[in-house]
Amino acid sequence: MSATLPLPDSAGQCSVDVFDCPVLLTENLVLRAPHVEDIDAITILANNPAVATMVARMPYPYGRSDAETFVRTSAKRENGNCVYAITEADSGRFLGCCALQCAEDGNATELGYWVGEPFWGQGIATQAVHALVGMAFRTRDIDHIDARVRVTNPASRRVLQKSGFQFQGTEMVPVLALRAAASMEWFRLDRKTWFSLISWSGEHRAPAA
Repeated sequence: MSATLPLPDSAGQCSVDVFDCPVLLTENLVLRAPHVEDIDAITILANNPAVATMVARMPYPYGRSDAETFVRTSAKRENGNCVYAITEADSGRFLGCCALQCAEDGNATELGYWVGEPFWGQGIATQAVHALVGMAFRTRDIDHIDARVRVTNPASRRVLQKSGFQFQGTEMVPVLALRAAASMEWFRLDRKTWFSLISWSGEHRAPAA
């Protein structure tokens, strides 16, 4: 299950300042910076065509050197980028990754994520997306967040739809693992919609027993 970090579009504005990337907590997850200790798990989970072909910039085959490079470069956290390891709160087990990235032309904030195949269908991506989107809108002066998914990835599409993202169109995006372009669906969540969703959720949350 994954959503790609694709080529930039021309709408919106993304600052290139360095942002804090705080540890994020959900009911079942801890989102934190990728560590050297994650390299083995990253290598195993990412070296899977079912994962690699669903994101734009992941090579396949995916080796340990790729994971080492990923961990090293994600630590830089520059140009508005925040890269997170998605980990299980109870055990610390690595489950996947998610990120906010400033597009190369500085014109959009983009969301991406992937979850290892053994952990699909457990709501992990949805929890991670909610946490990352909330952090972005609370800490950054942005109007919207974009995300793209392969048209052949209905599970990832549902994650975005459940998170309030709205379909914008379809486009061809280069996919490194395929060595070719693939059809992607482009989604967008604007600040007003996000605020309405969290306000409605708070007003309708059942009281604690």
